[in-house]
Amino acid sequence: MDMRTRIGSALKDAMKSKDAARLSTLRLINAAIKDKDIALRGEGEDNANGVGDADVLGILGKMVKQRQESARAYEEGGRLDLAERERDEIVVIEDFLPKQLTEDEVAAAVDKAIAKTDANSIRDMGKVMGELKSQYTGRMDFGQVGPMVKDRLAS
Repeated sequence: MDMRTRIGSALKDAMKSKDAARLSTLRLINAAIKDKDIALRGEGEDNANGVGDADVLGILGKMVKQRQESARAYEEGGRLDLAERERDEIVVIEDFLPKQLTEDEVAAAVDKAIAKTDANSIRDMGKVMGELKSQYTGRMDFGQVGPMVKDRLAS
């Protein structure tokens, strides 16, 4: 079952169960996906089915990151109620993301990508990151992986 179908069926289930918080978050997810579809059409991409699963995973990852930043900002501002709402949205979004890799699995994936791309200097970082993104989108935080790749290529 593709991501759109999973999200659509979860949306229907949330409507039936009258789960307002979950329904709201699922509608935000659908809106973000449709925005990406429209953006691709504007760029001349001929994709009748809209964005693929990899793009949806990227959108979901970005949404989680945005909510984490918002929750942190709300906590710093003393708005714990809003921070809690952001965390609740993160839980709903993460239902659709694949299981995150452990630190050891991330390190192994980085080593494998470096070997596969035959990278040997910092100039090859883009190739390594591209390889990782093609295989592990939604399963690792690339903001944390970037410095790890940089360290491995610098030594």
